[in-house]
Amino acid sequence: MAGLIPSHDPSDREIILKEMEQVFIENLKYAADKLQQEGMMTIIEPINTIISMPGYFLDTPSQAAAIIHKVNHENLKLQLDLYHAQLMAGNLTGLIREYLPIIGHIQIAQVPDRGEPDSAGEINFKYILDLLESLGYDGFIGCEYKPTTEKTEDSLGWLKNLQSKN
Repeated sequence: MAGLIPSHDPSDREIILKEMEQVFIENLKYAADKLQQEGMMTIIEPINTIISMPGYFLDTPSQAAAIIHKVNHENLKLQLDLYHAQLMAGNLTGLIREYLPIIGHIQIAQVPDRGEPDSAGEINFKYILDLLESLGYDGFIGCEYKPTTEKTEDSLGWLKNLQSKN
């Protein structure tokens, strides 16, 4: 986790952000090495600061990509959570195409309520999943949504719903 930006005098913001980035980069270099030795991938996830985590340091896919580039380690990838990405940047098609080479994991949930992928919202997951397939994405796609049903199993109908739209 990148951490929260501490309270500060607004005139100190750029200095604090630069220091946070330097520490984060050094920590990521260390973590990427250690995790690679254990056969595990290192991923970083930008989290939206609008709803989920106000003040979080790493909040956009472009910022995460820049940090990945600065760390320059083969074992550091982007966890692209489409819920957070839509809130902070939009243009999911463009983000997926641009960052596909550095994506290590994708998470999905509907915007704005973080519901099931087939619930009402801003993202057309049938389109997004077809896009990922057409681009050759073969990694994992995790679900981080808030089920609208009592049992999580009952909230998985979206799998059939999206498949039946082919």
